[in-house]
Amino acid sequence: MRSYALVSVWCVQNTCDNAAMNVTMKDIAQELGISIGTVSKVLRDHPDISEETRERVRKRMRELNYRPNLTARALVTGRTHTIGLVVPDLVHPFFGEVAGGLSKLLRTKGYSLIISSSDEDLDLENRAIDQLLARRVDALILASSQGDAGFCQTIEKQKTPFVLIDRRPAGGKVNFVGVNDEEIGQMATGHLIDMGCRRIAHIGGPGISTAVGRLRGYRQTLERRGLPFDPIYVISREHADEASDATGYEAMNELLSLKQAPDGVFCYNDPTAMGAMQAAIEKGIRIPQDLAMIGSGNVRYAKFLRVPLSTIDQQSQEIGGRAAKLALKLIESKSEPKPTTILLTPHLVVRESSARY
Repeated sequence: MRSYALVSVWCVQNTCDNAAMNVTMKDIAQELGISIGTVSKVLRDHPDISEETRERVRKRMRELNYRPNLTARALVTGRTHTIGLVVPDLVHPFFGEVAGGLSKLLRTKGYSLIISSSDEDLDLENRAIDQLLARRVDALILASSQGDAGFCQTIEKQKTPFVLIDRRPAGGKVNFVGVNDEEIGQMATGHLIDMGCRRIAHIGGPGISTAVGRLRGYRQTLERRGLPFDPIYVISREHADEASDATGYEAMNELLSLKQAPDGVFCYNDPTAMGAMQAAIEKGIRIPQDLAMIGSGNVRYAKFLRVPLSTIDQQSQEIGGRAAKLALKLIESKSEPKPTTILLTPHLVVRESSARY
């Protein structure tokens, strides 16, 4: 057993010594008159190192084109300094904003982000999770398309920390960062009522927690404000993130074919609202005079549309940043902490698509 350990250590050191033009941490330490431990702490961005020493080491690394051997470091430390992210759609700007918030914080801590898309396909999602676990990521962050939390058991067996974002499958106590989706539905529907709308439709998503919560908030607000809930004004689509602009367009055409068309529409997300708005404009409907419209997500280009879109801001970048902080906390934890739920506060953003002042 002892000789095996010695061979393993020699292999790791030998791999490190052959990294980047045979320049080693030992070489850099000797040249600068510091310890190998100090060089190692600079690589790990350890706070114990002074800014002057940190800059000296980094400057010499750049001059020598030194690159640490990450595989060797992972063998020694047990960490790959990578975090995996699985989202249902890479085209949807909301998840791009979340990924941006994640990577911005992780970079400052020396971690890399590996992103995979499930395309709302459960088999693809499970395969992506398996591949990331096989890469020995230090943590997983998931916007899952699963209906319940049973799939989390596979990750738990691997002892890999994980955080669910945006979507929270039913059952199980898990780490979660997102918003209260009922509150989004209440806020959007209440705003349309305040703008004078009385026949308010909802274009929703598939049977996942975000869509279910927003629909529930929509219905609760109608009933609380004394307006009837009529199921003919509710259209749900299976692909509310992937190709959501196309599904929003189709759903809006269905709503406009009703005997009494709606005078307000709350859409599950901003891309859905953009497709719905296009369908209405093509039929000569004035927005917001004839039809007020609101989405959710506050994607960056929503204010630059032909009719700037009212929306609910979900703090997408902050969701990414808070999920990153939670994942890092789980990685550093010596014991298994209790599951944490972080709910950010959504905000109403009023633009021309609903402003009937």
